[in-house]
Amino acid sequence: MVSLGALALAAALQGCSSKPVDKTAGWSPNRLYSEAKDESTAGNFEAAVTLYEKLEGRAAGTPLAQQAQLEKAYTQFRAGDKAQALATVDRFMRLHPASPALDYALYLKGLINFNDNLGLFGWLSQQDLSERDQKAAKESFESFRDLVTRFPDSKYAADSRSRMTYIVNSLAQYEVHVARYYYQRGAYLAAVNRAQTALTDYTDAPALEEALFILVRSYDALGMTQLRDDAQRVLVANYPQSTYLSSGFARPSTSWWKLW
Repeated sequence: MVSLGALALAAALQGCSSKPVDKTAGWSPNRLYSEAKDESTAGNFEAAVTLYEKLEGRAAGTPLAQQAQLEKAYTQFRAGDKAQALATVDRFMRLHPASPALDYALYLKGLINFNDNLGLFGWLSQQDLSERDQKAAKESFESFRDLVTRFPDSKYAADSRSRMTYIVNSLAQYEVHVARYYYQRGAYLAAVNRAQTALTDYTDAPALEEALFILVRSYDALGMTQLRDDAQRVLVANYPQSTYLSSGFARPSTSWWKLW
């Protein structure tokens, strides 16, 4: 007969054998980093994030730990987990405000919020970025602006400036898109307000030509002939070759937002 003590020992041994084994226990920080990079390159993002987290703990207080934190954020971004990626970047900037990699952190934060992937349905409907949610675009712009202001010579500054221009054009086009929507539904005062917002808040955006045209048409519909004539003079002065007065709301054949 098996004794109770033997049964207890067997149960304990079985419990120990089922305990997960950390295969990285004896790995050096450099090996952890290398393996995490390999997993990320292979598209195994969850495994890569786990390894970067282990590296953060084992190399705490070193530049490698900071690098691991940024690499983890980028991996989370590539995996489509934008919320976690932003949280990781924000934590990095909070803990390491004087890091030499702060410009990259700002650039990465801008990239995470930046979105030019319209998807299949956006392509089918010729929808551009300006017709989507604007909150992330504005947050992306703020990150890029912070980068180019604080680190004008950063290797990420030139691309950041290009993306800022893209975002400004997108936000201006969004206002004009809404103004056009209101005009076509007879809400002329609302159309005027949104067109004026585009003209006031943004400069040198391609959409401003149409914003002026919407003002002309909306003031005309409201019977405000003096304001209509003023808006038309500004339109002609700034866009002497404008086709809006002859072709109406026909959209151009090329799209300003196709930059990448």
